[in-house]
Amino acid sequence: MPPQERQFHNYFVTHLPSSSLHPDSRPSTRPHHKLPRSASTPHDSTTGPSPATAPVVGHSREMTVVRIPLRSAKHHFGVSLARGTRPYNEDTYQAGVIEIPAFAKRAPMSLTRSQNGTFDSVGGAGGDPQVFYFGVFDGHGGSECSAYLREHLHQYIECSAKKFGLLSSLGKSKTASDSERPSPRAVGPAAERDLPKASTEDSPAPAPKGSGVLKPPEKTPGSVGGVRTSARDVYQISQPLHGVGLPKAVDLERDLITRWKEIVGGYFRRFKPVFFSLSSGGRGYPPGYDIAQQTRHSSSVRDQKDELVGVETIMVHAFLQADLDFVTAQVDEKEDVVRAERALNEGEVLGEPHKLTTPEEKRAFKGGSTCSIAMISTPSPMPFWHPASPSTLLTCHVGDTRILLCSTATGVAVPLTTNHHPSSPGEGSRLRRYAGSFVTDSFGEERMSGLANTRAFGDKQSKRLGVSAEPEIRRVELGPAEYSFIALVSDGVSGTLNDQEIVDIVKEAKTPDEGAKDVVSFATEVSREGDNATCLVVRLGGWERREEGGVGAMGTREVREWRRQEATDPRRRRT
Repeated sequence: MPPQERQFHNYFVTHLPSSSLHPDSRPSTRPHHKLPRSASTPHDSTTGPSPATAPVVGHSREMTVVRIPLRSAKHHFGVSLARGTRPYNEDTYQAGVIEIPAFAKRAPMSLTRSQNGTFDSVGGAGGDPQVFYFGVFDGHGGSECSAYLREHLHQYIECSAKKFGLLSSLGKSKTASDSERPSPRAVGPAAERDLPKASTEDSPAPAPKGSGVLKPPEKTPGSVGGVRTSARDVYQISQPLHGVGLPKAVDLERDLITRWKEIVGGYFRRFKPVFFSLSSGGRGYPPGYDIAQQTRHSSSVRDQKDELVGVETIMVHAFLQADLDFVTAQVDEKEDVVRAERALNEGEVLGEPHKLTTPEEKRAFKGGSTCSIAMISTPSPMPFWHPASPSTLLTCHVGDTRILLCSTATGVAVPLTTNHHPSSPGEGSRLRRYAGSFVTDSFGEERMSGLANTRAFGDKQSKRLGVSAEPEIRRVELGPAEYSFIALVSDGVSGTLNDQEIVDIVKEAKTPDEGAKDVVSFATEVSREGDNATCLVVRLGGWERREEGGVGAMGTREVREWRRQEATDPRRRRT
């Protein structure tokens, strides 16, 4: 039997004093002062330490490892979803901990070492601090694709990290000794022999619900060792660098690009993914931390010995692999031509869309989903929401969902994503040579093949025109208490409220959970479209000072009050 797939960890692990869980019944070692007041004397520093000094709380105190579900930690994380006026809710989300090596920028030793000089980790991948994973998925044409990404996208990321041999950025790991690990710059047959044996399994997740079942791919000469590596081959080595032998990484990238060319074609015949090696047809690896915030368009060939596989390459590979598997499952579905010409709501009962007059027939799924992922890694076991903890934020974005940061010093909303619409200059120039023409709908928005997004998962009928799931990636180094919180929203919120309004609403809330509910409630109240609305709020180190920067939440308060009055005005919607 194949090994069971790991369920997503929607909780985080931390240490709590044992006395906070079970009161300590042992007698206290502190002296008990029961002398009468007349017999007591004030403490003098010349006589030594105070006898009433409390014992040091730290490593001398018993600690207990506990699991705390994120949904229960309302002071650290909040989420809210609303259907709006739509009959179904196609938005989904995911929040928890993902099992990949840390990618945070290494902190000074004073922040990473404990009192006894050893590393104190709560147990992440390879002994690293936990990597937190937050995602919002906005489906269109149905909820199949968004539900598939919620359940399986994190598995693709973990799978790609194992196949590429992603290394921790924090140094020594606990899973491999110095004698067992190969050199990170070793290339050629010697390095290939040190790598783990590959299996014949490729996809880390089953096919999407309601779609055709994908068969394991056959052995191909272009893959490593004649086969593609498995998602379950656990291989972790320890070096303060990202990457292993380049031949393996190049083969994995070239194999994925070749499959896109053969299965989809069109735009993907000249597809050059960002953060893929030049040898595999990409645009090159990021040489360091800061280059991840810039897109490299240079076609000059670099010396491959200086190229290293980073977490950005892992994310691009995972997104493209997940999209390819989903699209392949869509293509495998045989569609009834007569059924395709009928109305989508033909069998529904008027006023009760959940009831059907006839049994529902199986149909091929044509929809898709947009996606925004935020992953947070810390250089020490100190959680990222601690005011003194630095951290690294990595965002991966496809479509029109949004990720926002709130600056603690200024209170200004900092957008980390851009909308992938045909009206965007970059997206328009990328696709005009493949799309025959763009059309403008009755709302004045440009569309391509009937889609408002130029990047999305699924949407098999538009793949040949260039609607890909290649993510827009940004890396942000978060200083201690530099930002107050992160907000992830779907287009049902960002299409109604601007970035600053979203941030100001969260500022007025007492907890992230209350802030997420307030954002969704206000967006659905003033919305004219009634789209599905989803909001995730994640607390950062500057949460307690969120209203101190700039003018606090006053900047948009009058505008929001006016919009609420307009929404409740009965003369607003005249027929």
